[in-house]
Amino acid sequence: MVKEGYWYGLPLALAAIGCAALGLGWIAAFLGVLTALVLNFFRDPERTIPSDPAAIVSPADGRIVEIAEETHAGRPVRRISIFMSPLDVHVNRSPAAGELREIVYQRGRFLVASGPRASVENEQNVFTIDTQAGPIVVKQIAGLVARRIVFWRRTGEHLDRGQRVGLIKFGSRVDVLLNPAIELTVRTGDHVHAGSTVLAIAPGFDMGVGSRE
Repeated sequence: MVKEGYWYGLPLALAAIGCAALGLGWIAAFLGVLTALVLNFFRDPERTIPSDPAAIVSPADGRIVEIAEETHAGRPVRRISIFMSPLDVHVNRSPAAGELREIVYQRGRFLVASGPRASVENEQNVFTIDTQAGPIVVKQIAGLVARRIVFWRRTGEHLDRGQRVGLIKFGSRVDVLLNPAIELTVRTGDHVHAGSTVLAIAPGFDMGVGSRE
């Protein structure tokens, strides 16, 4: 479990115990269930990182809701959008090894994260990783309920493929922007897991240089 889980879960657990001690059974039961849901949300299971050196992995757990061709920073990209429900693991991971070149926090709206406009209009944290196969851009996007984006890394750091980089609290979306020439291994509707599901293959490149996890 990530440390944020204790900040949210411990006060709820103490409140549940206090209500139980006062004989407020229904309130105690409700707070107990809420505590379990919160702790489940902040779980952080270990993942097996693929051994294929050319593999680019999913940065998030969830369902792929859209794959689209578009432009970003003046260059063509293919966007893979992953919607995270409140029941998914919300720890985000790096899709490939490389140097964290840029981090940009963009203020915006809080539309439903599964909708197509969320990629452009919603509040988001956008980071760019320089990899052997070129830059990979990842967007942590806030949603209707999720309004707190957490990012643990700094510009200039080397990221390993599958390394934990942050989380979005209480459900949202993550977009990955790849070179259109990179071959995808997933399609819309697929369920993916951060760090372990292969999103794409970049033949001839080592996307996992220095991978530790």
